[in-house]
Parts: sequence; C-alpha cells; structure tokens
Amino acid sequence: MRNMSLPIFELAHAIVWLDVLGIAVFAASGALAAARRKLNLVTFCFFAAVTSTGGGTVRDLLIGAPVFWMRDSRVIAVSLSVALLVWVTPARFWRGKALDWFDAIGLAAYAVYGAAKAQSFGIPALPATVMGVVTGCVGGVIRDVLAGEPSILLRPEIYVTAAALAAALFVGLRALGAPESLAAGVAATAGFVLRALAIAKGLALPAYRG
Repeated sequence: MRNMSLPIFELAHAIVWLDVLGIAVFAASGALAAARRKLNLVTFCFFAAVTSTGGGTVRDLLIGAPVFWMRDSRVIAVSLSVALLVWVTPARFWRGKALDWFDAIGLAAYAVYGAAKAQSFGIPALPATVMGVVTGCVGGVIRDVLAGEPSILLRPEIYVTAAALAAALFVGLRALGAPESLAAGVAATAGFVLRALAIAKGLALPAYRG
C-alpha cells in the first residue's frame, strides 16, 4: 500500500522550487486579472490566492494528499505578497501580454510539479501526467471565470497541450531514469517554450471541422 503521509519536502529541491515559482506567478496572473478590471486590493488578494491554489487543491483532493495550502501558511502569504506587489507597481509595467507570460511560466512549472507530487504519492504514470495538467490549468480557468473573461480553454492557441507536454515529458524522463531535477528542468522548459510560441505566434492545434 502506498504511503499516504509522504511529505512533499521529500521531493527534489528543484521540484519544490517549481512549486514556489508556480504559486508566485499564478498569484501574479490572478492579481493582473483584477488589475484589468480595476478592482480593489481585497479582490486583488482573492484573485491571487484562488488562482495560485486552485489547481493544486483539485490535485491534492484527487490523489488523497493533504491540501497543501491548508498545511503551509507560506502559500497564502506568498500569494498575498505578490498581489500587494502588483497593486503598488505602476500599471505600465503590466501592460501588453504580461498576464499571458506569467500564466505561461506558472503553467509549465505547475504542470511538472503536479506530476511529480502525484508520483510521490504512488500515482501511476498516466494519471500522474493528468494530475500535472490539472495542476497547471485549473487555476487559470478559475481566474478567467471570476474575471468574467472567456476561458483560456476556449481560445484557439495552445494551452492545455503545453501543460500536457511538460507533465508527460517529466514522467517519461523519470521512467527512463533521468534525475528528478534534470527531468523537471527539461520538461518545464519545453512546456514554457511551446506556450510561448502559442502566445507570440498564435500557434494552435487544428479545430474540429465536422
């Protein structure tokens, strides 16, 4: 029987830093969504916290792990700090596609981290890959719904595919015996590059023509 009490800090140090990175940049993307709506500071904080914890919460519930932010107050502290940073920073710093780029970084980092955490709880390769996609995508979906914007899932450019690439590449490299830190770095970079191409070039998969 798998050990359901396996602590997350047993993952490689580089993997844990992907979690920190994912929390911070998804919090920034949530705060930026609030900024686009010219909302108040409390709403900035709410958007940041929900965006940064949404995917990980769903993942932990599905794999039977303790919900991460309920056991570590630093998660919410980071989210609120990032929201405050966005609030006090001049708006010109966040114009253009800043939200998309923060989201791309969070997507890649969190997809890898989600897959790694799922595997650390004994989840097989394919479901672990799915957990990586859930971790990377759900927070952004919740953010878009709260902001009243079209969900990123409904836009034509590549999004979920980038998360799937990052998660699957990590799981595949680990199955081939690659060190955890190396697999994480290669997989997160690949996922980010694919999403970056989608943002910069409008790269998209063919749509259904039936």
